[in-house]
Amino acid sequence: MTITHSTVRVIQTAKETGDRLTELEALAFQPDSAEKENELINIYEDLEYQVIEGFGGALTEASAVTLAKLSPGKQQEIIDAYFHPEHGIGYTLCRSHIQSCDFSKGNYAYVDGTDPELSSFNISRDQESILPLIQRAASSVGDSFRLFSSPWSPPAFMKTNGEMNNGGKLKPEYRQAWANLFVKYIQSYAEAGIDIWAVSVQNEAKAAQIWDSCIYTAEEEKDFVRDELGPALEAAGLSHVKVLVWDHNKERVYERAKTAFEDQAASKYIWGICFHWYSGDHFEALSAVHDRFPDKKLFFSEGCQEGGVQLGSWNTGERYGHDIIGNLNHWMSCWTDWNIVLDEQGGPNHVGNFCDAPIIGDTTKDEVIYESSYYYIGHFSKYIRPGAIRVGSSKYTDKLETTAFRNPDGTYAVIVLNRTDSQLPFTLRFKGELAENIIPAHAIQTLLFQ
Repeated sequence: MTITHSTVRVIQTAKETGDRLTELEALAFQPDSAEKENELINIYEDLEYQVIEGFGGALTEASAVTLAKLSPGKQQEIIDAYFHPEHGIGYTLCRSHIQSCDFSKGNYAYVDGTDPELSSFNISRDQESILPLIQRAASSVGDSFRLFSSPWSPPAFMKTNGEMNNGGKLKPEYRQAWANLFVKYIQSYAEAGIDIWAVSVQNEAKAAQIWDSCIYTAEEEKDFVRDELGPALEAAGLSHVKVLVWDHNKERVYERAKTAFEDQAASKYIWGICFHWYSGDHFEALSAVHDRFPDKKLFFSEGCQEGGVQLGSWNTGERYGHDIIGNLNHWMSCWTDWNIVLDEQGGPNHVGNFCDAPIIGDTTKDEVIYESSYYYIGHFSKYIRPGAIRVGSSKYTDKLETTAFRNPDGTYAVIVLNRTDSQLPFTLRFKGELAENIIPAHAIQTLLFQ
């Protein structure tokens, strides 16, 4: 359907209906001649905030292995579902792991034994399944594809506890070797045809997990970027690769940002700070970072529904919708989900840390199952495109959650979320015109107009 100045496209996903990113009958704009006061959602197109870099998900070994167990037709269905701009939800920004993570089949490093010179460095394990998946995604997206990579742990010999799991710290004497490994990783992927757009210093830098993990204090992380990682990237001609810190929950994002960004020698290497959702909303903490450091980017780098597969759960989708809107309204500019696909158990995972994913690939039945989160994410990723600018908005009730963007092509995308048990009316007000609408209970809508 063509967008005109007088119509509003309505895309809807709603519980207790068959609507899943379903286009409804268009709304008509009418003049605001009666100067309506009630039930308004206002759009202030002249107020501009952050630019969106992209939306996407993680291309893990677990996702790659699961995908490979499905038939070719089902594999392509999943690739299209995520990366096709029209038939899918238009992902462009993906995450992967440097060496192993919990969603690998087991611990692995890119070097053998104790090798500070990295003479044994190779990415052969990645070439088995992860790299082919990344290459497939990149081919589907084209030139706008971006890959962001994070380490869960240095090689065991570099750590104080002598293993990749259970936390531990990077030994000071191996900080330069670890920085050099980042460089070799980026160079090896470039040789495989994949440019690394950004890296974080450490996934979940505060957590001693039973899986691949490594602890950094804020000072240690900042010092590593300032003294080793930043200079190593610079010396290798890789200064264009963006560096992010923290990569953990929002409750400490402001304090970690202060430590990293107040040190000018470190801050010059750091593009932004990334965060997860597992400790709650803390949206105001994101605004605090932006207000204090407006030149730094805010990047949601991971979230998932914990506790294994939860087939048919509507709460999962609503959790995504609520968090994405809250983050966007507090200056987030990049968003990546966790695993793009997992098997029927919510794995594979080498420590039993099973989770849900927006798409489940049932490897026993060769079936593709779409969870509510897939559709909720799609209301953002498909219609808020890279380069979109958030614009001002207001709403008449806190029973609705909203955010608004102007895309590079001039199309406005307004997302409206209703997590209540009742349908709610609202009137979209834009440039002196009104479009009346109703959103069902437990539903999300994307409104598109020019």
